[in-house]
Amino acid sequence: MENMSYTETFTLTGFGDMGKTKYVYFLLTLILYLLIIFVNIVLVLVIFLERSLHEPMYIFLCSLSVNALYGTAGFYPKLLADLLSETQVIPHAGCFIQIFVIYGYAIAEFTILTVMAYDRYVAICKPLHYTNIMTDRVVCKLLAGAWLFPFCSMALILLFSSRLPLCGNQIERLYCSNWSVVKLSCVPTTLNNIVGLVITICAIFPPLFFILFSYVHILIVCQKSSKEFRRKALQTCLPHLTTLINYSITGFCEIALSRLDSKDMPQIFAANLSLECLIIPPLLNPLLYGFHLPEVRKRIINMLRRKQIIPILDSSHAAKY
Repeated sequence: MENMSYTETFTLTGFGDMGKTKYVYFLLTLILYLLIIFVNIVLVLVIFLERSLHEPMYIFLCSLSVNALYGTAGFYPKLLADLLSETQVIPHAGCFIQIFVIYGYAIAEFTILTVMAYDRYVAICKPLHYTNIMTDRVVCKLLAGAWLFPFCSMALILLFSSRLPLCGNQIERLYCSNWSVVKLSCVPTTLNNIVGLVITICAIFPPLFFILFSYVHILIVCQKSSKEFRRKALQTCLPHLTTLINYSITGFCEIALSRLDSKDMPQIFAANLSLECLIIPPLLNPLLYGFHLPEVRKRIINMLRRKQIIPILDSSHAAKY
C-alpha cells in the first residue's frame, strides 16, 4: 500500500523499439485512417443526400458508419502522434476518454448490428406489416437504445476503474484498455471484475441470442418461399451476416488479448490482435455494403460520376468564353 499514487500519465509500452521503421508504420497508418474516413463519409453522405435511401435499413447502415468514424477518431490520431514521438505517453484523463470512446464504439457496433438483424427479421418475416412496425418513431427508439446502452455501460465501468489507486503507469498496449488499467490497481478489484463481467455478458449474449433467433426465423421463411424471394433475402442479409461474423472474430481476439499476458506473445502478433477491431470493421463494412447492395452501389457511382462530370462541364463552358 505504500506505493499507491495518483498517476498523472500512462506509458504505452506496446510500441517497443521500432527504430526508423516507425516512419513506415506512420505512413501506412495515415493512409489507412484516411481511407477509413473516406469510405465511411461517402456512405454517410450518399444515404443522407439520397431521399430514396431514407429507409430503416439504410439509416441503420449510416449509423454503423458514424460509429466507425467515432471509434477510429479515438484511436488513430493518438497512434499517429505516438509513432512520431520518442515517448508514448497519455494523460490520465486522456486514457479514460480513449477507453470510453474505443470500448463504447465496440459495444455500439454489436448493438447496431442487433438492430439491423431485427430490421431484416421484420422485412423478411413480416413484409406486409413492415411499414406499420418500422415507423420513424420505432427507428429512433431503436437507434437511441443502440447508442445509449454502450455509453451508459462504459460510464459505469469507468466510474469504478477511475476510483482505483494505482501502483504503476505502464500499459502493455498501443492504446488504453480498461483491463490494463485495472491490473495496475494496488487493491483487490473484485467489484470491478464483477461489473465488467456483467456488462460483457449483457453486451454479448442477449444481442447474440436475438440475432440467432432472427436468422432462424428468416431461414424458415426462406425455405417456404420462392427462389426469387430467397435471392433478394440473401442479397440484403449477406452483408449483415459477413459483418457480424467478421466483428465477432475481431471482438473475440480483443477480449482474449485483454485477458492474456501479452508479454508472452510476439510483439507484432499482440499488436495485430489488438488492432483488428479498429481496422477491419471500419474499413470492410462500408466497402461490403457499398458494393453489395445495388441501391447504395448505384447511388455511389452516380455521385462519383457527377463529381467528375461537373468540373469537366464547367471547364468546357469557360473555354467557350
